[in-house]
Amino acid sequence: MAVLLAACAPARIVREPLPTLSAQELAAAQSEQQAHETAVAATPDWSLQGRVALSNGRNGGSGGIEWSQRGAGYEVALSAPVTRQSWRLTGDAGSARIEGLEGGPRSGADAQALLRETTGWEIPVAALSAWVRGARADEAAFGPAILSFGADRRLARLEQGGWTVDYSAWQSADAGATALPTRLNAERGQARVRLVVDRWAGAAAP
Repeated sequence: MAVLLAACAPARIVREPLPTLSAQELAAAQSEQQAHETAVAATPDWSLQGRVALSNGRNGGSGGIEWSQRGAGYEVALSAPVTRQSWRLTGDAGSARIEGLEGGPRSGADAQALLRETTGWEIPVAALSAWVRGARADEAAFGPAILSFGADRRLARLEQGGWTVDYSAWQSADAGATALPTRLNAERGQARVRLVVDRWAGAAAP
């Protein structure tokens, strides 16, 4: 995995202070967030194409990413244009399989643990499938979330399961559609995941 990604570790996130919203603005932001999460939950099948940068405090790299979600089932493919190598992670809530590594495919019950063991990267796959769409992950599995909003009342920061996710850009939504994040940074300790989404498909209900 160290040679799969081009050696370019994402810089540590420098967080700007978030605005202090009035009680009325905060209530409106929370209501809009709930409506957003309802729309996201109504569309369990979605996909994205973009770019990702990973770091574990010692090594880092970047490459292209394609993520396809069909309910609990997922397929995540990562490719590095410099090395022309790739790996593919598939699975569901109770199993995971990674292909493209030296030594052949590996399987396990938990995608995050499997990635940690085989690649050294800390990627919270199950939670990230919710976070990447600007929604909280399952509280029963990852604990309660703390949400912070920007001046535009969109989600600016989400803290859950020891991770802090910062949203720096959202797409412009067409009439009747739901806006989705296009840039986010997730960090826990030395582990960092930076994602830029170039294209969404079927990610939120109109």
